[in-house]
Amino acid sequence: MLTLYHSPQSRSVRPRWMLEELGVPYEVVRLNLEAGDQKKPEYLKLNPNGTVPTLVDGALAIWESAAIVQYLADKYPEKRLAPPVGTPARGLYYQWSFFAMCGLEPPAITIFLHTVRLPEGERLPQLVAGARTQLAAAVRLVDGALAGKDFILGSEFSAADVLIGSTLWWCHMMGMVGPDVPNVQAYVGRVTTRPAMQRASAD
Repeated sequence: MLTLYHSPQSRSVRPRWMLEELGVPYEVVRLNLEAGDQKKPEYLKLNPNGTVPTLVDGALAIWESAAIVQYLADKYPEKRLAPPVGTPARGLYYQWSFFAMCGLEPPAITIFLHTVRLPEGERLPQLVAGARTQLAAAVRLVDGALAGKDFILGSEFSAADVLIGSTLWWCHMMGMVGPDVPNVQAYVGRVTTRPAMQRASAD
């Protein structure tokens, strides 16, 4: 049985969404981050970062949300949520998966930290303008790539959409995605109304 250590409204929604798309049995262990569950010694043995998510599969404990999503796609190839290894589509799958983590998420996190999360005295407003410019350029890039497509690789949903879609969804909720990217707006609506995503983010 797969076990996912999860906290709502965190990056652990990504692997939970993936698990729901796969339709495989799994157990959820909910952690209260405000209570410090993720810093308890027994959890740190699984994930020394003291963060969520962590997936346990037998003797394997794996952390980092994107790594878990890609691991699951490869564990269940019959579900066809990742293109075959060695194909051009697999290359684009890697490209967009990494872009979600390296192109979209970092500037979005900078904006969030320095406008919402950190105490006002610790915020650095000078970082925000540059991060907004960087994020806007990244979102426009995705908008162009989605032209004429339902999903980031084409007509078929893949694990890359879990990563791109969840990141853009969070950006959209935080007011970081404007009306000038209609393909992204439509895409966010499309992926977040999928039943698997609805179940993953329900609690």
